[in-house]
Amino acid sequence: MQKKLTVFSFFSGIGILDLAFERNGYNIVFVNEYDHRFISAYQYARQQMHLNTPIYGYHNDSAERYAKRRGKRNLIELIAKEREKGNVVGFIGGPPCPDFSVAGKNAGASGKNGRLTKVYFDIICRCKPDFFLFENVKGLVKTEKHRVFYNEMKRKVQANNYLFDDKIINSLAYGVPQFRERAFMIGINKDIFRVVPNFFSFDWDRYSLFNTENILARKWPTTRDFEVDGSFKFIFPDIPQELTVEYWFDKNDVIHHINGNDVFTVKKGREKIATIQEGDTSRKSFKRLHRWRYSPTAAYGHNEVHLHPYKERRISVAEAMAIQSIPKEFIVLPMLSLSDKFKMIGNGVPYLMAAAIAKTLKETLKEIQEGNNETNRN
Repeated sequence: MQKKLTVFSFFSGIGILDLAFERNGYNIVFVNEYDHRFISAYQYARQQMHLNTPIYGYHNDSAERYAKRRGKRNLIELIAKEREKGNVVGFIGGPPCPDFSVAGKNAGASGKNGRLTKVYFDIICRCKPDFFLFENVKGLVKTEKHRVFYNEMKRKVQANNYLFDDKIINSLAYGVPQFRERAFMIGINKDIFRVVPNFFSFDWDRYSLFNTENILARKWPTTRDFEVDGSFKFIFPDIPQELTVEYWFDKNDVIHHINGNDVFTVKKGREKIATIQEGDTSRKSFKRLHRWRYSPTAAYGHNEVHLHPYKERRISVAEAMAIQSIPKEFIVLPMLSLSDKFKMIGNGVPYLMAAAIAKTLKETLKEIQEGNNETNRN
């Protein structure tokens, strides 16, 4: 019988990563998020989906608390409780990433948000969960000055008894209608192995649906004149329809979604915006999506504005959620500001990408357990 998997979530945001893990066999027992607006939205979404409250509660405070002596002791006690039940304990988290993003502040590990990555690794190495997941922007790995810090974190987890594997993956490979590259690291504590292997390789592609290079090389539609409510049937046999914006708008029934009317009003430059062609995503700011193409990265900052393919407006919060492949029953807290809603959705890990990793990790942990049982029999 496979042991139950319990998860302590850090930098939880609105809970998209957590939902993907929970729906794939993990039990979220502890949630930590610094921003009170995010944690309120997290709780609201769970309530609407009738999900249980984490048994160790919601913790609206800085993760830095858990890297210090008292906070660390409390976490270690909770982990011990879970292990007494026979459970396997994991940490998951994606610390705030603007300081490692080329499009963001680029301040690195010394930045206000950047230093939280070290805090997360400190918590892992001091509390010693059985496994962990770390997620961040690709700039942490690809940018030379940030990679020095990242390599330091890899040496840190290695010195603290972890086998790990990391990779930059694209959400397109997992059926998300969005070009979004993210860096992931999976770590496994050597103590859960009966016989410790010489290396660890995580099967990142086990639940991928597409080869990203192949997808990008296909003949996608380019641009066409913008027409309000203009019809345009799917006529592209070479491309997978499930990777298109329109497919997901329909799948999530965005028009009737509770967050379907959450839309920023375009006050200035309306006439100019109307001249932007459907599919013209080459601009720095206003990008009009193509209904039969995937979206650019759904990071809705000041300069990233996505326009609806055939409506004279920006996309709605419900449409942003569809682009993140979030299940349609997920609802964002209505009374939040529009800026907060888009930020929360844009900051999240694309749901189907997270779900694929969660499933693979669950099976990997099961394989380790089965290997241990086989060793015991021999």
